[in-house]
Amino acid sequence: MASKGLKGISPVPTANDFLDIILSKTQRKTPTVIHKNFKISRIRNFYMRKVKFTQDSFDEKLGAILSEFPILENLHPFLSSLLNVLYDKNHYKLALGQLNTARHLIDQVAKDYVRLLKFGDSLYRCKQLKRAALGRMATIMKRQKDPLAYLEQVRQHISRLPAIDPNTRTLLICGYPNVGKSSFINKVTRADVDVQPYAFTTKSLFVGHLDYKYLRWQVIDTPGILDHPLEDMNTIEMQSITALAHLRACILYFMDLSEQCGYTVEAQCKLFHSIKPLFANKPVLLVINKTDVTRVEDLSPENKLLLDEITNKEDVKLVQLSCYSEEGVAEVKNTACDTLLAHRVENKLKGSKINSIANRIHVAQPVPRDDIVREPYIPEAIKNKRKYDPEDPDRRKLERDIEAEEGGAGVYSINLKKNYLLENDEWKQDTIPEIINGKNIADFVDPEIAEKLEALEREEEKLEAEGFYDSEDEIVDSGDEYFDAEEAKARSFIRLNEEKNKSKNRAILPRTAGLRSLSEMSKALKKAGYDPSNIEVRAQMLAKAAGAKRKRDAESEAMDIDEEQDNDQGSMEVDGGRIGHQGIKKVKSNSGGVIAKVLGKRIPATDRSTSGMRDAAQQAKAIQLRNFAQRPRNYQAKAGEADRAIRVKMPKHLYSGKRKAGKTDRR
Repeated sequence: MASKGLKGISPVPTANDFLDIILSKTQRKTPTVIHKNFKISRIRNFYMRKVKFTQDSFDEKLGAILSEFPILENLHPFLSSLLNVLYDKNHYKLALGQLNTARHLIDQVAKDYVRLLKFGDSLYRCKQLKRAALGRMATIMKRQKDPLAYLEQVRQHISRLPAIDPNTRTLLICGYPNVGKSSFINKVTRADVDVQPYAFTTKSLFVGHLDYKYLRWQVIDTPGILDHPLEDMNTIEMQSITALAHLRACILYFMDLSEQCGYTVEAQCKLFHSIKPLFANKPVLLVINKTDVTRVEDLSPENKLLLDEITNKEDVKLVQLSCYSEEGVAEVKNTACDTLLAHRVENKLKGSKINSIANRIHVAQPVPRDDIVREPYIPEAIKNKRKYDPEDPDRRKLERDIEAEEGGAGVYSINLKKNYLLENDEWKQDTIPEIINGKNIADFVDPEIAEKLEALEREEEKLEAEGFYDSEDEIVDSGDEYFDAEEAKARSFIRLNEEKNKSKNRAILPRTAGLRSLSEMSKALKKAGYDPSNIEVRAQMLAKAAGAKRKRDAESEAMDIDEEQDNDQGSMEVDGGRIGHQGIKKVKSNSGGVIAKVLGKRIPATDRSTSGMRDAAQQAKAIQLRNFAQRPRNYQAKAGEADRAIRVKMPKHLYSGKRKAGKTDRR
């Protein structure tokens, strides 16, 4: 997990808040009504659900805490050591282990009490078992008060740590307190580290960023280090030691030769030799600060000898700067960045990855083809060209100079024609007419314009003779019509494909495979060598049965019909045509009159929608008044006059479930 991932940890609630969250969630998310008259199986399931839900909520919440906090063994060694220095690795692991143990204990309690609830024989006993289960879970969580409080403090402190990337290009500043480390990082980056004239102003790691050669660099300011054994160092100093030990960076060891920091040059050199094992395989710069007060040349021979001992024996570069006057700040930054870049390239060349890449690269070197010396050619005009000097009175005039002479901006108008390339310079200022003698300038550009126009007219006459323009259907008037036609074709193509896909799973039969008569089937069976006599007998029996059924249906239908015996008329007029007695049936209407029922369809004697109306105008007026009266109900989405429902008088999400004393108007 990167350091930026450490900042995404959710807040850890206290033990009491933890219980409130879980128990209120159980009360809200599970049923709350049970009666002793319910089946015992329903009562058991009611309380078993509450116990299981509480256990799941504890497990989910504790699992989220355990998964969000980082595992030290999975982190970068620098981050792991930094967390160990700040929070004590053993205490951190113990707190997470206690929460994990509490989770397993809660799971076991829920498992035991669910097993007991399966044998509960009454509502009272099941309820007491549920209370005991939740009480034991709450007791287990109350014992986790200290681990939860510790982890919340760790989370708050981790969120305030600087985002340090252990793998990027890094400049690491170290040295005694009050030697100018924080002043340097403020000068070269946008960091704002507090600078005071006393020791240990910086108590933790600070990070700043700078850009050099289009690359992003991070600069880390470490707290001051004193020259004493590692066991005697405090947490502030151990942060610097951790960064020096685990970060692959360019080390900038700052020294104050003026001894204004309170430590002698000898003590500062001695500290360098003490922490020198931490500089292994890293580029080191010995930075002499406060040169505005004391320079290397001003030192005594003894102190110069101490500095020479550092710079001569080890691969250490000596650079000087003054953060007060900003002398040498940029040079120190550039030197440090270049040194680290060269060191990183050198390490990559020593590694094994370079071989796999170098085998695929071929560097082509130019080889001379003969002994002739070919010098570069420079035109004489370029050689004789003088450098532009604004103070030279014989200099060539620029457009800016001409503008100043002609009145300046807003008055001077540039002449674009003076740079035209023409055979005669007198033609530059000539006016080019748009229309002259009935022709425009394009007529003079193409000398074959008349022949092309004549050929185009002949082609059009030929197309008209062939009837190319006679069909208006194929000519599309506009682009929109063309796209509409293409879209219609695409839709029809999609519809055909859908129909084709639908018919894929159907049995494929020829078109002639329709209905066959009994005689055709008998002939086909005889031709194939089979005896169709049994099938014919069976078909005749089925036909008789079907005929008898149709006859019975017709008789039962006739029982409900009051037919009028009229021997004089064998037929009657219906809808302008004569219908025989066999196709007409007479039934009684609601008023007692006889109406005709033709071929199973009942023809109404009158149109009920116009009953009571004088004419069509009165009917239209009635419909208009009806719609006007329905308008208020339609506004309120009522089903009709009898719709008295009030839909959202008591929303369920506000009024369902148990509520304690207090406001009940909202959750």
